[in-house]
Amino acid sequence: MIHRFVTGLLLATLLLLGAGSALAASSDGSDGSNQVAQLSDMRGAGAAVDAANTDDFDDFDDEYSDTAHLVADPLKGWNTVWFYFNDAMYHGVFKPAAKGYAWAIPAKPRQWVRNFFTNMLFPVRFVNDILQGKFDAAYMETSKFIANTSWGLLGFVDVTADMKRNWEPERPTADGFGQTLGKAGIGHGIYLVWPFLGPSSIRESVGWVADAYLDPLTYGDLSFIEFLAIRAYKNVNQLSLELKGNEYETLTEGAIDKYAAVRNAYIRFRAKKVKE
Repeated sequence: MIHRFVTGLLLATLLLLGAGSALAASSDGSDGSNQVAQLSDMRGAGAAVDAANTDDFDDFDDEYSDTAHLVADPLKGWNTVWFYFNDAMYHGVFKPAAKGYAWAIPAKPRQWVRNFFTNMLFPVRFVNDILQGKFDAAYMETSKFIANTSWGLLGFVDVTADMKRNWEPERPTADGFGQTLGKAGIGHGIYLVWPFLGPSSIRESVGWVADAYLDPLTYGDLSFIEFLAIRAYKNVNQLSLELKGNEYETLTEGAIDKYAAVRNAYIRFRAKKVKE
């Protein structure tokens, strides 16, 4: 059932790719509110940190000030609805759940859970490292996966965290197929916001589906509800470790236009990842 769901999502995304390309092409770019800088990559994590680094943003603005580097946001109405839905879910459901979970479960076990899920996604990082030509990063990822899976009890313990690296310098590892597409010169298409998943684009949505085929959880004998429950638990556990100095809240707190703040930070962060 999971396979059929993912396949259906892939087909829907590819249909959106065609429609989005047409919409982007029809946009004349005259409305600055519907344009964002075309650069890319990682699904929001770290975006607020980049947003706080004004020097980096000044360099970014200088490099990408040309209007040729803009990408359309023609579905702003759709995107805004889901952005505020996600925002309400974050403040009304996920954050309270994460706070309760953090109160009940000590930090160490929650870190073990995060380590386990990170270790499980080794195939995503490894394959995209190879596709991007980051063979040194692929080597390091493989070494860490073997060590953490064997001596780290299936990855619950990150035994490699404090180990001296035997390959220097260690390049940043790939974070997904969306980054790989960006490095191949493929643009975003158009900006999108998905319910629960958050900010994305045509390119990043295709990348998300491709990465799902490398996620071992996809191939588990799970019902759709069980699959979603595990995903939700993973995200709540992750959020419980990020309640202090939360990047999303740092980015949106006091922002005049929360939607634009998140959109621009996301697109800029994806750009940074593509350049790694």
